[in-house]
Amino acid sequence: MLAPSWEEHATCLANAEDQNLQSVLMDISEKVAVNLHQDAFVVIGRDTRPSSEKLSQSVIDGVTVLGGQVHDYGLLTTPQLHYMVYCRNTSGQYGEATTEGYYEKLSKAFVELTGQAFCSGDDHRKLKVDCANGIGALKLGEMKPYFSQGLSVQLFNDGSGGKLNYFCGADFVKTHQKPPQGIEMKSSERCCSFDGDADRIVYYYQDVDGHFHLLDGDKIATLISSFLKELVLEIGESLNIGVVQTAYANGSSTRYLEEVVKVPVYCTKTGVKHLHHKAQEFDIGVYFEANGHGTVLFSKAAETKIKQLAKELEDKKSKAAKMLENVIDLFNQATGDAISDMLVIEAVLALKGLTIQQWDALYMDLPNRQLKVKVADRQVISTTDAERQAVKPPGLQEAINDLVKKYKLSRAFVRPSGTEDVVRVYAEADSQVSWDRAVEGKGRDRLTELEEGGSRREAILMVWQSLMSWRFMAFLGFITYFH
Repeated sequence: MLAPSWEEHATCLANAEDQNLQSVLMDISEKVAVNLHQDAFVVIGRDTRPSSEKLSQSVIDGVTVLGGQVHDYGLLTTPQLHYMVYCRNTSGQYGEATTEGYYEKLSKAFVELTGQAFCSGDDHRKLKVDCANGIGALKLGEMKPYFSQGLSVQLFNDGSGGKLNYFCGADFVKTHQKPPQGIEMKSSERCCSFDGDADRIVYYYQDVDGHFHLLDGDKIATLISSFLKELVLEIGESLNIGVVQTAYANGSSTRYLEEVVKVPVYCTKTGVKHLHHKAQEFDIGVYFEANGHGTVLFSKAAETKIKQLAKELEDKKSKAAKMLENVIDLFNQATGDAISDMLVIEAVLALKGLTIQQWDALYMDLPNRQLKVKVADRQVISTTDAERQAVKPPGLQEAINDLVKKYKLSRAFVRPSGTEDVVRVYAEADSQVSWDRAVEGKGRDRLTELEEGGSRREAILMVWQSLMSWRFMAFLGFITYFH
C-alpha cells in the first residue's frame, strides 16, 4: 500500500514531460532522501489481458535502463503481487515470496481451521465462483489442489470464452443486483464473484422463490467481525477490535456491529487506502468497502500475543488462540484479496455451522439507492466528515437534512467523484415507501420551481426522470443546486 506521503510524488512523476523526467526523479530523491547508491529491486506481475505482456516488458526495460534489478513473477492477481512485495519487504518474515508460498500458507491455515468444524457436510463445502473472465480464474485453478480436502470450488467465467468483467464479476453483480451470465444457480447454493483482478468479492444466492440475495462487503465485515470478537472473548485478552467502513456502508450493518457485535465502527473517505491506514490503528482492524474490497490487519503486538497464547493456554482458550493464529495466516494483510477472503468466509461459515441464508439473516439491509449525475464541474460540491456532509454550495446540506429528517432511519449524501466530472449520490431509509412519499409529496412542486431555470430545463428533466425511476429522495435536495 503506497504511503499517502508518496502520492504527491507519484502525481508529479506521472505528469512530468519526457524532457523533465530525470530532473523530477532527482527532485523526488532529494525530498525523500533516497540513497541512490543502494541497488533498487522491483517486482513485477501482470494479468491476462493482451496488453499486459507488452506493458510489463516496458516496465522491465525502464527499470533495467536505470540500473535496477527486476524479478518478473509473470501472471499474478493484484493481491498476490502485493503479497510478494510484503514478503520481500519483511525479509521473508511474512511468508515465502513465491506463488507456491502463497498457496501453501493460505491453504494450510484454511485446512487447519476447517478441520475444527463440528459438522460440515458436503453440501456446505461446495462453492460456485464467478471469476469475471480474469486472472483470478487461472490462479484459483492452480490453488484448488492445495485446499481440496476442505472445499470444492467450481469455476465459471474462467476466461476461456467471455470478455473481462462483461456481464459478470463482483462489480456487475453488486451494481445490477443479479447473478452474472455464465453461471447456473440452484436454490440456496452458495455462489460468489471476484472482480477482474481478484481483489474484490461478493456472495449471493437464490432462495426457493427464485429471489436473488446479495451479501456484499458489509455482510462480509459483520460475519468476520463477529467471529473475531467471539475468539477474542474466548481467550480472555483485551485486544481492541475496530471496524472501518465508508459512507456507502448500509446503516443496518453499522447498527448491527455497534449494538449486537459491540465493536466500534469508524468511517473514512472512500478509497481503500483510507480504510487500510485507519485499520492499522487497532490490534485487530477489519475493513471492507461495500463493493467487497477489504481484509483484516493484525498489529505486531497482537500477533505476538496470539501466537504466545496458542502455545501456553489449554482447552477452549488454546483452541481459540490457535484458530486466531490460523486466521492471521489466512488473511492477506497486504491488501484486499478475493481468494483469501473467500477462504476466510468459507472457514467461518463451516466453524459457525451457518448456511448462507442464516448468514444473510443476521440483519436486513435498509433499502438504498446509488446514482451518479454528470456535471460540468464536480468541484462545485465539497464535503467533510468522511464525505458524509456537504459544505459547498451553501444550503445544499440543509436541503438534504430537511428531507432526510422526515423519514425513519434515513440518510443521504452527495460527493464529487475523484476522477471524473460526476457527482455520486447515496440514500437509504427504513422502507421503499419512505422514498415514494418523499418523491410524490415534494418532487413535483420542486420540479416546477426548477423548470423556471429555462436553459437548465433539459438537464433537470433528465435528473428528474432518474429520480422518479429510482424513487431516489436524495436528489430532491441535490438538483436544487445542479450546475
